Amino acid sequence: MKIASLKEELTGNAYPGRGIIAGLSKDGKYAVSAYWTMGRSAGSRNRVFVTEQEDGTDVIRTKAFDPSLIAGDPSLIIYAAVRVLGKKTIVTNGDQTDTIYEGLKNGLTFEQSLRSRKYEHDAPNYTPRISSLLDLEDGYKYAISILKSENGNPDNTLRYTFTYDAPQPGQGRYIHTYLGDGTPLPSYEGEPLPVEIDGDIETFAAKLWSWLNTDNKVSLFVRFIDIKTGEARTIIENKNK
Repeated sequence: MKIASLKEELTGNAYPGRGIIAGLSKDGKYAVSAYWTMGRSAGSRNRVFVTEQEDGTDVIRTKAFDPSLIAGDPSLIIYAAVRVLGKKTIVTNGDQTDTIYEGLKNGLTFEQSLRSRKYEHDAPNYTPRISSLLDLEDGYKYAISILKSENGNPDNTLRYTFTYDAPQPGQGRYIHTYLGDGTPLPSYEGEPLPVEIDGDIETFAAKLWSWLNTDNKVSLFVRFIDIKTGEARTIIENKNK
């Protein structure tokens, strides 16, 4: 299996949109999660990641940096991106985070929880909804999902879930919303891309942030979770300060 270079993937694409990485650290000790937002418009760039406490756990949310710039439907840019339920960490690019969270609480699987959802209602782009679940309940496994229109046809939602039961040290999977810039924006195609995960959380986060396009990057979340203890470390970068 060919492992793609994250540096080449990110520096070679000025607008991959929102992206998710899930995997295992090189030393095999940490479950790794990363998520970033990007934007072309003033509204999309008007965001930061913030940490809030709910039910004794940290919830990572997107928040408007300047509330006066919010226009139209804010649900596509303002949402809980990261939630934790027991030993499960949910990371998504939209309000389907809450759908997965409630579904898991009610005994549904990750895949079942997402059957009620579809791509985003932002015609003509129909931006894919991408989601990940890091599960540390019995060892470590993770899953990645994408919900997208069928070649821009809003009448058909394609739902794909990829599960990884035996993560390999130093490897992860990367999925993002767009193949690149365009009008309309072309949706991601294919399986999540195998990528290398190298270095500690500080190194990994710094590399990702530096590789994302300077003009279009907005916010970055990276979390390393100790598989044995469940202890988590998080780094957040926001372009808006």
